[in-house]
Amino acid sequence: MTSTLEALARIVAEPDGRGGTALPVLAGAGPIALRRTRGHRVTMIGSMAAPLGGDRLAVRAELRPGAVLELTSAAATISLPGAQPGPARLTVDLTVAEGARLDWLPEPVVAATGSHLVLTTRITLAPGAVLRLREEQVLGRHHDHARGAPPGRLTSRLTVHQAGYPILDQQTDLGPGAPGWDGPASLGGHRTLGQLLTVGLPAPPAPPPDADAALLMLPGTAATLLTALAPDALALRRLLTAPAR
Repeated sequence: MTSTLEALARIVAEPDGRGGTALPVLAGAGPIALRRTRGHRVTMIGSMAAPLGGDRLAVRAELRPGAVLELTSAAATISLPGAQPGPARLTVDLTVAEGARLDWLPEPVVAATGSHLVLTTRITLAPGAVLRLREEQVLGRHHDHARGAPPGRLTSRLTVHQAGYPILDQQTDLGPGAPGWDGPASLGGHRTLGQLLTVGLPAPPAPPPDADAALLMLPGTAATLLTALAPDALALRRLLTAPAR
């Protein structure tokens, strides 16, 4: 009998009193291993194939006042079909306290043929918190496209609260089974999409006029959202790369 996975990886960051970052909690779980790779950077490493259909995975990061943390991943997260019915679920909860800074810069999420991933990202920012978040989503792997197979489905929701008020709440539903996902009002033939969210930082430069991208000012304090579509992951990364500052 094939079972599904339930796992919660947890990170707590706080100043170490010497100008660096201490990690009193750095606990990987299931397929999500966590490694401190240098300074204030933590890398998420996939220790097994996941998420598969039916899996419930979560990452929770808490930054205490004055902490600085960069979270990355060693490779793309690939959603795969599983033996169990229903979508896989990946939930990310990020809490950033006053005077803390979080850079959430994982590698892309890829929806392979036959898979369905529900990705939920919830962010809570205190006044004076700084955030740089990049999300990249890819519908289908390269060899899926090469053999003419359809991509997987990716349902994503991103919510951001700053100082107790919502400044962003958006949802996308893309891939086979989602209404109108490949039409001109949605992806328009593209297979990659992403966004760069910055709070408490200078706004990123405006995208080139010929790019399928837009820079939006959010209702929060010093908050911007750059959204983009691109034909491939490399072109998308170029559009979403902004100086760290």
